[in-house]
Amino acid sequence: MSLHQSHLFAPLDRDLHLERIAGGNETEVYLTDDARYVVKVKDTPGGTLAEALEEAKMLAAAANEVHSCLGAHHTIPNYVILSGDENGRVHPVVIQPFLPQGEELFKVDYSSLTQPQRILIAEQLRQIIRCSARHYHLFGRMPDLYGRASHSKKQRRQRNAPHLFPVRVWSFLIWRSLLRSHNLMRLPDSRIVLVDYDPIQRSWLYKTIYFAVRYTLFLRDRFLIQRVEKGYRAPKAID
Repeated sequence: MSLHQSHLFAPLDRDLHLERIAGGNETEVYLTDDARYVVKVKDTPGGTLAEALEEAKMLAAAANEVHSCLGAHHTIPNYVILSGDENGRVHPVVIQPFLPQGEELFKVDYSSLTQPQRILIAEQLRQIIRCSARHYHLFGRMPDLYGRASHSKKQRRQRNAPHLFPVRVWSFLIWRSLLRSHNLMRLPDSRIVLVDYDPIQRSWLYKTIYFAVRYTLFLRDRFLIQRVEKGYRAPKAID
């Protein structure tokens, strides 16, 4: 167990200690003591109340957009509150229900699944692709269906180092398929849900290229999904 202390947890925890259970490209994820909710904190220095409020509104609007894109079947509740840290900086904090029996697609052992289970996963991923592609045609953007994982802030900084840019591009183009997504989770009832609703916050040019490439890579994903559906081996789980 890795416990972390922060004043940001005050609205949710009396002793200010929560267990870190995951981390992404920009976010640290913690679990409340009662194991009912996950708490997501962006790895940023925070800001004033006015700045944090604007960011919270942006995060809430992005989550609502994702819900409208994918529908209730493939999304979960997403709440945003404001909280202050030890240095008096204010942060948006995202709260979601904890899904204890959910499993990232990244970790799914496809070889252990039955054929009906594989077909159900394939059908849902195709539906998610269709919804995302339709949203892209309408608005020029789509949800982040893939995601990355990190074991610590230190590892995240190391992976984001400039000299590792070619490695990130290779992972982006080759390894990070929907079948090995960190952001899509398979629940015990076999439903697949998206758990990350953060928007891509980069320049207009970066986002234009990023979403265009992602849209093109749906062709690769469709091919891999079809192969797994027919019983072939899934791509390796390499992050």
